[in-house]
Amino acid sequence: MDIAALRDAHPDHWIKATAIRTLAMDAVQAANSGHPGMPMGMADVATVLFERHLKFDAKAPDWADRDRFILSAGHGSMLIYALLYLTGYEDMTLDQIRNFRQWGAITAGHPEYGHVTGVETTTGPLGQGLSNAVGFAMAEEKLRAEFGPKVVDHYTYVIAGDGCLMEGISHEAIGLAGHHKLGRLIVLWDNNDITIDGRVGLSDSTDQRARFAAAGWKVLSCDGHDPADIDRALSAAKGSDRPVLIDCKTIIGFGSPGKSDSSGAHGSPLGDAEIAATKKIYGWPHGPFEIPADVLADWRAIGARGAEARSAWEERFVTLSSTKQAEFTRRMSGATPKRLEAAIRAFKKQISESAPKVATRKSSEMTLEVINQVCPETMGGSADLTGSNNTKTAGLGVFSPTDRKGRYVYYGIREHGMAAAMNGMALHGGLKPYGGTFLCFTDYARGSMRLSALMGVPVTYVMTHDSIGLGEDGPTHQPVEHLAMLRATPNTHVFRPCDTVETAEAWELALTSTRTPSVLALTRQNLPTYRTEHKVRNLTAQGAYVLAEAEGKRQAILLATGSEVEIAMTARDMLQAEGIGTRVVSLPCWELFEEQPEAYRRKVLPAGPVRVAIEAGIRFGWDRWLFGERGRREKSGFVGMHGFGASAPAPDLYREFGITPEATVAKVKALLG
Repeated sequence: MDIAALRDAHPDHWIKATAIRTLAMDAVQAANSGHPGMPMGMADVATVLFERHLKFDAKAPDWADRDRFILSAGHGSMLIYALLYLTGYEDMTLDQIRNFRQWGAITAGHPEYGHVTGVETTTGPLGQGLSNAVGFAMAEEKLRAEFGPKVVDHYTYVIAGDGCLMEGISHEAIGLAGHHKLGRLIVLWDNNDITIDGRVGLSDSTDQRARFAAAGWKVLSCDGHDPADIDRALSAAKGSDRPVLIDCKTIIGFGSPGKSDSSGAHGSPLGDAEIAATKKIYGWPHGPFEIPADVLADWRAIGARGAEARSAWEERFVTLSSTKQAEFTRRMSGATPKRLEAAIRAFKKQISESAPKVATRKSSEMTLEVINQVCPETMGGSADLTGSNNTKTAGLGVFSPTDRKGRYVYYGIREHGMAAAMNGMALHGGLKPYGGTFLCFTDYARGSMRLSALMGVPVTYVMTHDSIGLGEDGPTHQPVEHLAMLRATPNTHVFRPCDTVETAEAWELALTSTRTPSVLALTRQNLPTYRTEHKVRNLTAQGAYVLAEAEGKRQAILLATGSEVEIAMTARDMLQAEGIGTRVVSLPCWELFEEQPEAYRRKVLPAGPVRVAIEAGIRFGWDRWLFGERGRREKSGFVGMHGFGASAPAPDLYREFGITPEATVAKVKALLG
């Protein structure tokens, strides 16, 4: 590539793009770690995008109708950090760039949502940003249909690399986007033909352009180092009735005489000598982190370019009715309707009086019938298990290319893509997504569920068929380790309700959460209602509470979740009949119980009585409650699973695996001696 010719042909563009490249080289060198090659290769594309196409205002980074820019290839984080500094985002200072990857800096190794203004989603695990972007684009379509193009009218732009397209989640995402004809989604593929191991051809021979076209995308291409050609492709991408892939042919480590177009520029500093040689080729005589005042001024003008569009949007917004303005503002803030609390309370009262015996997946559906009436922001869905997850309620309508107002998404067999898209919807704002599959298949959604927790995005995961209680489908579908895995994930609320009242309370907590995702682990089998005395207070919010008190001297405490609360209550009756005073503690959410004051935890789990935990999952984690919290190892026991399940009717499985009232009674007696 003739760099001198490019400099001469596009001098204004060249100097701005070079500012990105040099900041990336200098920051990675100072940190002695990072990925300089990708920002160097995509600087031209990013410069054209930000200067001529992206609708944003650096002084109003939360403007609701801004275009969204997502760096899916998060290892190239210095690309977005350089752009944010150059365009004038207030928190992205030159000192932050200098402290790239250091303790206390917002410039983490991979872009993190919530740490940096202008970073729309956390990326780094490849393919996640691309897949989040599908959710962003779905949210834009949904809200535009609901509030009108005067208020919602923007694009979602993504820079994705070869690794993003190799990850399996990308297949789910591009299929979903193509099916829904998300024409406001534009993906810029950094086609540099390099991975850490070397040439892409070492591991992959996929025709990516044909792949996207087969999924229903419009496919364009450009020379990723020619600003005029990049501009042409971006202009052609707009107004499409389908999502667009732009194949940007680039050179990784562009300009580096010794490392460009090789894996040597991918994941390590270039070295001082190589940086000096590269800057000489660029015609950049400035020192580390030095940006000439005129170049910075040009970039700051780009950052201010969107102020006029934002001002025009604000003028349009105030022409809406006050009711519509208030509703849009509420929706984008994430606040729930004031009516929700009263609606849940009335539903709980009704359930306490009628005491239905239903599976908690049905309890969830009954609760959603109430919630979806008062919360227009809910966006439901399922990964091809709608009838099993009970996630679709009357009147939602189906989101599709012909009905953008629909509030239910048929995700198909795409658990990971569903979870990532829900993250994108929640991050976009204006929607509260929930989606269902079997609890066992959290394995397929795990990457995105972890990112929900890491980002603090309050997505709700409706995970049904939560134990061996699902029966004949067998151990491939029976979760035994999954509750432990989910509970081990920081900043995740795992709810396993024992009846419809607890399920309603869990839903209320999930929808009002602002920084924590929720998992609702729900049964296939029917369960009785135990909360027959109506309580206005949300007891599930305490994480654990005394469901049934001991009669006489308290000698045993049975702790249980979900379907095993029924076993605990039956065992209690048997023990009480023998004069053994037994308390039953329902523990629907461990994480919330841990947050309670020590005095409350002591009240629920006092010292003295023997303790037995009952759960149709593995023991891992239960010792926290059995011989922590004033318990004793020699006076505690566990009734549950110790391996994988089997294929048989649910009652037979509970009997054969020894998860029964009789086994619980025997365990208590043995501990009492």
